[in-house]
Amino acid sequence: MRAPWIATAALTLVAATPVQAQPAMEESSLALPTVSITFTSALVAEDQGLYEKEGLRVKTITIQGVGAPNAVIAGSIDFTLTTASTFTRAAVHGQRLLAIANLIDRPMMEIVLRKEVADAAGYDPAQPLETRAQFLKGRTIAVDGINTNLHALLRLVALRAGLDPETDVRVTPMAATNLLSAMQTKAIDGFSSSMPWTLEPAQNGTAVVIASSPHGDIPSMIPFAYSVLVTRPETCEKRRSVCEKMGRAFVAAAAFIHDQPEATLAILKKRFPAMSDAVLAGSLDLIREATPVPPIVTRQGIENSELFNVDAGVVKREETLKSYDGLFTDAYVK
Repeated sequence: MRAPWIATAALTLVAATPVQAQPAMEESSLALPTVSITFTSALVAEDQGLYEKEGLRVKTITIQGVGAPNAVIAGSIDFTLTTASTFTRAAVHGQRLLAIANLIDRPMMEIVLRKEVADAAGYDPAQPLETRAQFLKGRTIAVDGINTNLHALLRLVALRAGLDPETDVRVTPMAATNLLSAMQTKAIDGFSSSMPWTLEPAQNGTAVVIASSPHGDIPSMIPFAYSVLVTRPETCEKRRSVCEKMGRAFVAAAAFIHDQPEATLAILKKRFPAMSDAVLAGSLDLIREATPVPPIVTRQGIENSELFNVDAGVVKREETLKSYDGLFTDAYVK
């Protein structure tokens, strides 16, 4: 006869036990300027539920190129990932953003040339950059757009070889998805692009690497604020908890990339199913090397990013910032 009383008491006790309230989810948004392995940290944060663990619900969308930072400036999106050289150019024109994390601390950009062209010119991978870069003379090289970072890399490397980037190299804008087929048909002789587009032709032997910034061919570009998480300053002033949660999510993503490479590779395979295992693995190796833990923005990284455009002749020195004060903080990723 005691069992019903015990059961009733247990139910009463459970009902009386207060349920611990869960923190309310905050809403935010993130714009990616393209679909790229460069943004592995953002892919990990989304697929591993790192935003939700911090009490943040993030809507991630793709807005091509400079449209992503422009959306943040306009206030329609909270955050985006961009290069420091892009957000410093915006600051020069009075459109100041705040960088709260740097997810990649070196440029993931390379220049490749068709192997038959390079071999005919006497290419040797052991040659110094200045010698290899001379093989660009008279060649048609594709970039993603005029005066972009990839175009600036081509200009800088040509200048290092004593070439005139305006007259000695033929430059043609082309979408990254068309690069490999265009090189196969010999419509172009090579291209300046970010990974993973440069890895496949280098791995299958159809192209050679003329210049590789992730492998340190241009030491002045390291460190580099290459994938910077930026927002409007007023976002962190009015919604500080959102910036704190976003920062902690990317700290966790950086640690995940370093500590769990196999799980990270599985995420990339799901996101990029058409890419070969070799290309994905090679890309991840470079990403892990370039992912700082914690992902702190440094003044040197921003300065190197700005001087890169100056050295490439894309920006005049007098058009650069006199101070970076108020443009970056490490408060959200410590």
